[in-house]
Amino acid sequence: MTQAPSSPDHARFARAAEPGTQAPIHTSSQGLLAGPVKIPTQGGTMPAYRAAPATPGPHPVVLVVQEIFGLHEHIEDVVRRLAKQGYLAIAPALYFRLGDPAQVGSIDELMQQYVYKTPDAQVLADLDATLAWVDQQQSGSANPLGITGFCWGGRITWLYAAHQPRVKAAVAWYGRLEGKTSPLAPRQPADVVGELKAPVLGLYGGQDTGIPADSVERMQAALAQHGQGDSQIHVYPEAPHAFFADYRPSYRAHDARDGWQRLLDWFQRHGVRP
Repeated sequence: MTQAPSSPDHARFARAAEPGTQAPIHTSSQGLLAGPVKIPTQGGTMPAYRAAPATPGPHPVVLVVQEIFGLHEHIEDVVRRLAKQGYLAIAPALYFRLGDPAQVGSIDELMQQYVYKTPDAQVLADLDATLAWVDQQQSGSANPLGITGFCWGGRITWLYAAHQPRVKAAVAWYGRLEGKTSPLAPRQPADVVGELKAPVLGLYGGQDTGIPADSVERMQAALAQHGQGDSQIHVYPEAPHAFFADYRPSYRAHDARDGWQRLLDWFQRHGVRP
C-alpha cells in the first residue's frame, strides 16, 4: 500500500464511523483509468467505482464489496490499490436503491435503513450484473475473477464464493460468519460452506467483539468437515474489528499491511494474477 498525503476531511468517508487520528491512505490514480461508472441492473442504474491500469487489457478482475458504510473514499482507494497491482477492480454501490449510507449519522440508523432492507439475493444479483458489465468492457474476458469485501462485505464475499462459479479466489475481511437469519438474509456463511466454489481466505481480528473466537473456530471446523481444505482463516490476535480501515481508530497498520500481502499472495496462488 502506498502512503501519500490525504485530506483529513472525514465527510469523504462515512459520518457514522468515528474518524481516526491520522490521515488515511490515499492512492494516486496516476497511470490508471479510474473513476465512477454506471451499471445497468434490475431496479435501476447502479453507481460503481472502477480502476484499472491505463495499459491495454484485458486485466484480471477483482470485485470489491463495500463495508456497512457503503461506497465511499476508503473503498474507492482499495479499488485503486488493486489497480496499481494490475487488476481491473470495481466496487458497486450496493445500497443505491435506498440512498447514500455514507451520510447516515449512526450505526443503528445504517442497520435499520440499509442493512435490514437489502436482500442478499439482490446483492448477489447486483454483483452478477457488475461482472456482466465488466465482460462487456473486456470483450467477455472477466476471467480470472477474484472478490474481496470488508465487514458487511466480508459476509457477502463468503456468500458470493458459494454463488458464482466463475470466482477463482476470495478474501473476506472480518465478515460475520453466523447469526440470525431472516427472509432477506436466509443463510449465513456458515450455512454455505459445503457450496463454496472457490477457496476463501478469511482475515479476522482476535479482539473483534462482534465476531467471537468460537464463531471463527466453528467456521474453521466446518471448512474441514466439508472438505474445503483450500480455504483458511487467519486471525490477528490483538486486532479489533475493521483493522484494515485506515480512516478509523480501529486501524492496525502492521496487521493491515500483512493482510494486504496475504490477499495479493492468495490471488496469485489461485490464479487471479496480472
